[in-house]
Amino acid sequence: MAKKSYNSMNDFAAVCGISRPTLSKYFNDPMTVKEVTRKRIEAALKKSNFEPNMFARHLNRKRTRNIGILVPTMSDPFYVQVVTLIELELRAKGYWPIQISCHTRPELEEEAIRTLLAFKVAGAIVAPLGAQSQPSALPRLTDAIPVVCFDTPASIDLPYVGNDNAQSVAAMVQYLCRSGEPPVFLEVPRVNENSGERQNSYRATMLKEGHSPLVIDCDAPVSWEFERLGFEQMQRLLAKGGLPGKTVLCANDRFAFGAMAAACQAGLKIGRGSEADVRIAGHDDHPLSRYTCPSLTTMAQNAPEIAAKSVEILLRRIDEAEEGKLSPARKLTLEATLMMRDSA
Repeated sequence: MAKKSYNSMNDFAAVCGISRPTLSKYFNDPMTVKEVTRKRIEAALKKSNFEPNMFARHLNRKRTRNIGILVPTMSDPFYVQVVTLIELELRAKGYWPIQISCHTRPELEEEAIRTLLAFKVAGAIVAPLGAQSQPSALPRLTDAIPVVCFDTPASIDLPYVGNDNAQSVAAMVQYLCRSGEPPVFLEVPRVNENSGERQNSYRATMLKEGHSPLVIDCDAPVSWEFERLGFEQMQRLLAKGGLPGKTVLCANDRFAFGAMAAACQAGLKIGRGSEADVRIAGHDDHPLSRYTCPSLTTMAQNAPEIAAKSVEILLRRIDEAEEGKLSPARKLTLEATLMMRDSA
């Protein structure tokens, strides 16, 4: 027998013989209605194709259970990983995640913020675009709702959860210095504050280890195409007479992937053994880093904790905002873990 269809909550409530508000209570939390009523609703659901428009119901509330998630790009597996974990955390707590990418374009970041406000999100978790952001974009969002940043801090005073770049780069530099020749640092374009923090840590740690730091800036316009930039930068270095050292630390894994490809194309052997021509290391523990050839030595960011803490802090600030007692913004940085693999 075909299941019955209903056009609205009112129609379905009438069939169940209950009020519309009681039906809404059931869909918010089934355990808040009486057992006999709950069984009546569930029996009717089994005989129908009815599904409530949860999104529309959220929009009709003074405080919705929609949470915005805004990132620079979803082509980067690091963002995919963290956003997936954030979404699962929010769903487990009864919230409706709305994820938007600005595709690394400032005008689309500004448009995404307008969209989130139109969706009446209760709060937002944002990875700011960084140096390319429009100055007024993020303040427009923070003036309306609680916001927590991850991956890179905002230019304004907001709660932040991210990697401790000073700790992670120091750990990598110490490892490379003590296991072989000190590293040269291949910088990426400064799309956000992470690159600056990582370079500063590299310089400080090299001096602490008794070596002179050598930073090679990326000779290219600002771009998020890190693999291409790493490939082209390594090609330029090799064409100019070779690398200035046998150990290379790239500012992130995606740049390292490109550098490794160019080195292999030039016939260089990458690895830790005495027969290797160069050691190459990265940062972030990109999901593909263990599958490069050779597998990439890197620093693993604590993605699960970044996601969990971002959600925890945001939901707490939403409650605080309702009570008019918003606590001071604080920055939480999490230590990374050295992943020793075959490339360095």
